[in-house]
Amino acid sequence: MTHPASARAQARGRIAGEALEALLTAEKTRYVESRPLAAARSTRNSRGGFAGGVPMHWMRDWPQPFPMVIDMAQGNRLRDIDGNDIVDFCLGDTGAMFGHSPAPVMQAIRRQEAKGLTFMLPSADADRVGELLEERFGLPCWQMAVTASDANRFALRAARAATGRKRILVFDGCYHGTAEDTLVDLVDGKTVARRSLIGQVQDPSQTTVMIPFNDRAALEAALSGNDIACVIAEPVMTNCGMILPEEGFWAFLREATRRSGTLLLLDETHTISTGPGGYGRVHNLEPDLFVVGKPIAGGVPAAVWGMTQTVSDRLFAARPESEHGHSGIGTTLSGNALQLACVRATLEELMTPANYEKMLAGAEKLDEGISALIAHHGLPWHTARVGARLEIVFSSAPVRNAAEARAAQDAMLESTLHVALLNRGFLLTPFHNMMLVSPDTTEADIAAFLAAFGEVLALLPPANEQ
Repeated sequence: MTHPASARAQARGRIAGEALEALLTAEKTRYVESRPLAAARSTRNSRGGFAGGVPMHWMRDWPQPFPMVIDMAQGNRLRDIDGNDIVDFCLGDTGAMFGHSPAPVMQAIRRQEAKGLTFMLPSADADRVGELLEERFGLPCWQMAVTASDANRFALRAARAATGRKRILVFDGCYHGTAEDTLVDLVDGKTVARRSLIGQVQDPSQTTVMIPFNDRAALEAALSGNDIACVIAEPVMTNCGMILPEEGFWAFLREATRRSGTLLLLDETHTISTGPGGYGRVHNLEPDLFVVGKPIAGGVPAAVWGMTQTVSDRLFAARPESEHGHSGIGTTLSGNALQLACVRATLEELMTPANYEKMLAGAEKLDEGISALIAHHGLPWHTARVGARLEIVFSSAPVRNAAEARAAQDAMLESTLHVALLNRGFLLTPFHNMMLVSPDTTEADIAAFLAAFGEVLALLPPANEQ
């Protein structure tokens, strides 16, 4: 087994540790100097108000010394309170995949605000949204949620109700929001509660089994007991690095789940970058359940989850009518009128073949340019891409599973690239520097990014500078 330190050294491709640390320090200093108002706010809010000075604790996880504070966003552009203009390749980690404040969604908000926002009853858009979801994703029965975390949680309940089974299967390195059943790690071949999980009382490893992605033997073994209600997975893993399925893996998985009476739940919250119907529709994966959140309402909090007629029938058969809504599925704001209006606008006017054509073409150009620069600088890295989403992987060969993805990661190198590119006007995700191309991303934006990326690569020190 490769030692983690050896793996990091290989990933850096001869980049010296001490010199890299000095470069990161210099880039952080440049960041601080260009954001005096955000720096003052960070100092002022270190105690009191929002915990840690941020409204959601993940906002502290960016690699820069303190978060930017955004004043406004439009299309693929951000402006912070210090007046810095940024080309956004993070796009709210997919929430703004079709651009910030897209016109069709803003128009839908203005139309709906005069009619009311939430009633706990269907609005006039409900029937049309249901039709659009069935046409787009191929499943006949749909429900709404506020987040993909909730949608996954509800879909897992539906899978258990439909099968009468308790256990689910997830892949090592997965992330499906805050759905408790999925927050596990694979340690020495055993499924254990995720080490970073806070305040968890019930041990999720009692009802969840975790295996490596792309591992057919482990999948067959896990399904052999015919007691797994559901396999929940991203079609391409995107949360511990980008891990593509090996040729034939999904066909094998789909056949194996059907043979064992196990349902297949696709979480396409990230892989919706593949095309208008997501990765599953493009590749004919035929899921039993389906979830997508984040971009489905153009940035307004919303998620949808769909299911086959069989799953829906079994779900409603299991629901005692006398218990009203106390099923553990759904929240008061799920399916509110504002959500439905924005989902309709997104499906009809944003998630269009024309917009995806722009996004995919831009991502291909970006991918080609990054790959050429990596080769020019002789770095043992490569890019991985799913539709309009891509990232740089610090290894020469594609990674097959989470263990290989983790071995290729290098936190200092990743942080250096992230902060240096932000200082040059480009924002990537704070998690392994994923990039997303929106319909608003121009060829000029891509060319400017590639120039900045080339500049940053030229700054990376070789090992002999230690």
